[in-house]
Amino acid sequence: MKYDLIVVGAGPAGMTAALYGARASKSVLVLEGEFPGGQILTSEKIENYPALPATDGYTFAENLKSQILSLGVTLESALVDRVEKREDGFAVFSGETEYRGRSVILATGLRHRHLGVPGEDALIGKGISFCATCDGMFFKNKRVAVVGGGNTAVQDALVLSELCEHVYLIHRRLELRAERELCERVFEKENVEFLGECVVSEIRGEGRVEALILEDLGTHEKKEVFVAGLFEAVGQIPQNEAFRDTVALDEFGYFVTDGSCATSCRGIFAAGDACSKSVRQLTTAVADGTVAALSAVAYIDEITRKRDAK
Repeated sequence: MKYDLIVVGAGPAGMTAALYGARASKSVLVLEGEFPGGQILTSEKIENYPALPATDGYTFAENLKSQILSLGVTLESALVDRVEKREDGFAVFSGETEYRGRSVILATGLRHRHLGVPGEDALIGKGISFCATCDGMFFKNKRVAVVGGGNTAVQDALVLSELCEHVYLIHRRLELRAERELCERVFEKENVEFLGECVVSEIRGEGRVEALILEDLGTHEKKEVFVAGLFEAVGQIPQNEAFRDTVALDEFGYFVTDGSCATSCRGIFAAGDACSKSVRQLTTAVADGTVAALSAVAYIDEITRKRDAK
């Protein structure tokens, strides 16, 4: 079967794109290699989505999935490894399986780089967060830690310093990599404690984060610090490498798009956190999905008119 629109990725951006595509009476296929919802699944509570009462990420994702399925969207489990432009549209491949579409939206999302230490996997979403702006309020008047030395880590520490009793800023080097102005601001905060040349070697807690085991890289001595939350800011990895030969990526591997979410390949659009941009929030993801879908619909209608005019 050939679809009007194939969406790669079933996070908030991808499922929103599917929603708008279906509402425009287009046949839509969504391909997801893991679980519908993407990173939002790990959010314990969502409180920054306009007019939406506080809910958890799993419920948000399930509701969005149910909504698109009710509109006739087809959702399949498939890890897409390449997209090829054809004379009559696009071929999207998952291994040896080929899907055909007239337009494609890439909403592949990001993968947060993890610390890879004992206790981490079990406590993601249970005190471990990757977004201080999103989750900082849940730790008001508590002790927390931020791991990382770049702009994101320092900005997270600044956000948390306004909410939390005490913030540990942990970095494996003695000097932060963040911009000088950010570093000056964070060092002025009396409730931010910088722990340089130090790493988290273990995360402890029964059902929630309770403590961190820190190792001094100079002396190799270990100590325990008690915190209610850990914010990991050690980098994000866009999952776009499989599409490098089809669309342009920036120097960091993010999709390069214009204001209509169009990529360098006509007929392929991109949406969400995998795109090159400065703000990555749930609201911006669904906004991208909306714009990408409407742009794809306009593209499909255009090529249909040209075909019918022949």
